[in-house]
Amino acid sequence: MTHHRIPRRGRGALSVVLIAGVLLPTVSGASPALGTTRGVDCVSGKPGLADKLSKDIIAALRGRESTTAVAVRDRTTDTVCSLRGSQKFDSASVVKVTVLSALLWDAQKTHRALTKRENKLSTAMITKSDNEATTTLWNQLGPTKIKGFLKAAGMTQTTPGEGGYWGLTQVTAHDEERLLALVTARNSVLSDTSRRYVLDRMGKVVPSQRWGVPAGAPASATVQLKNGWLERSNRGWRVHSIGAFTGKGHDYQIAVLTDDDKKMNDGVNTIQAVAKAVHKDLNPA
Repeated sequence: MTHHRIPRRGRGALSVVLIAGVLLPTVSGASPALGTTRGVDCVSGKPGLADKLSKDIIAALRGRESTTAVAVRDRTTDTVCSLRGSQKFDSASVVKVTVLSALLWDAQKTHRALTKRENKLSTAMITKSDNEATTTLWNQLGPTKIKGFLKAAGMTQTTPGEGGYWGLTQVTAHDEERLLALVTARNSVLSDTSRRYVLDRMGKVVPSQRWGVPAGAPASATVQLKNGWLERSNRGWRVHSIGAFTGKGHDYQIAVLTDDDKKMNDGVNTIQAVAKAVHKDLNPA
């Protein structure tokens, strides 16, 4: 396991350790039904689904100490769920999907493909969560291009980490789901070619990092994901997982962000409990 310690400059006395390894493992015209259960807000075009999802997400979180944010969108049933959707978290490595999307968005402006070097760095960044590759691309883009992409993508709740500390970018479940929505449907921000590139890399994440939101996913779904994990001296571990589930009638996204995890596995277990509930409710057959 590789450890990358973020320097003290720019973060005061807080101890920050970024882990580059991994622990073992529309329904158009429908009147949406609203379900709200102790903070989980769901709306759906499918009768009964909103209430079921809200209750099952709460049940999955019962007794867990993690502070958890959830965002779910299913285009097939016109369903959206949110829990603490606008609460900010240190991004850890989930920001790497934003970095890749920003790189592709910038390349589109001059109608160019990624260079061989950029392709190699991007692949390592997403499939193996390589930190050095991420730092190289983050520095290449610079704050102006990163912020330009965030504005174009409508990710208004995301704030890039200062001083080159991409792992301390502030993200929300709402914006992470918005990013997943962009890469899974035609839009004016990312071209179809760019979207396919992002999803291809997310679909090739190494086996040891395929935990999190894929838990409980139907075998018929194509899984595209990115995880992040970060330990700090305050509020313990941040453990996040975002994923898109497509193909064979599936068209939904899940983002689960956590902190206040005493151990990394606490965050992993929380995320997977939520994911299993969501997959079960969206795929009752």
